[in-house]
Amino acid sequence: MAKQPRVLTGKVAAITGGARGIGKETARQFAAEGMRVAIGDLDLDLAKATAEELGPNVVAFPLNVTDRGSFKAFLDGAEEAVGPIDVLVNNAGIMQLGRFLDEDDATTQRQIDINVNGVLWGMKEVLPRFLARDTGHLVNVASTAGKGGFPGGATYCGTKHFVVGVSEAVRAELRETPIEVSCVMPVVVKTELASGLQPTRGVKHIEPGDVAAEIVRALKFPKFDVFVPREVQAITTAMNVLPRRGREAIGRALKADKVLDQRDDATRRAYELRASHSEPGLEPGAQAKQLTESTPDA
Repeated sequence: MAKQPRVLTGKVAAITGGARGIGKETARQFAAEGMRVAIGDLDLDLAKATAEELGPNVVAFPLNVTDRGSFKAFLDGAEEAVGPIDVLVNNAGIMQLGRFLDEDDATTQRQIDINVNGVLWGMKEVLPRFLARDTGHLVNVASTAGKGGFPGGATYCGTKHFVVGVSEAVRAELRETPIEVSCVMPVVVKTELASGLQPTRGVKHIEPGDVAAEIVRALKFPKFDVFVPREVQAITTAMNVLPRRGREAIGRALKADKVLDQRDDATRRAYELRASHSEPGLEPGAQAKQLTESTPDA
């Protein structure tokens, strides 16, 4: 007998970074499934506009994922507004690119604070709620960059390796409980975060809705490894049985080593500037290599 999908109608989800991109499309598809959704974002005005666009089952809250108190307030507010949370999607993240030795300390710290601590605070705040109710599904959005290292994005790759690793460890710790954990690992997604990136051979850039659809599927048919697109899992599995030289040679043949390193910085400028102001209280930086409002386009 085929496995029956879990019913999502009436479930409550909280999504970080929900005002745009993958978070917004996930909220859209959750609402279409009959779920009630709370989106949290640093840009509250945009989050409110997104919630209004997506309909009455979506509500918006302010959220700074680098601040555990802000995360708690988000979850508390969400539960008061739409009910006990059944699903948390740790989606918020930034990707600031450049060679490792060219990266200023503020950029390094910002990516760690948002991509690593932002996931940790969400897990620490939501898992006790799940355990108290003996139900819940944690979804951590990582990246295929969490399965390999790519020049031009060393810190970003490191943060996504962390998300994969902590997700695996916590899943093992929760094995004897009904709590589900999923780790989502998409290729390059057509969002502002990926602006100016070149395609690889054989793996095309995907839409935010593609990632959202796989998250929905992982809720209906729980699984840990959620590769997007799905065929990337077979590629990753095959690569892992090869010696390092073989893996690296295939990566170069697919131009995977060029994706983050040979980007169009002029196209990325608006995103990089926004990302450099994405953590309140952390100055963008004053070093010569730090992106500022006056950075030339050329």
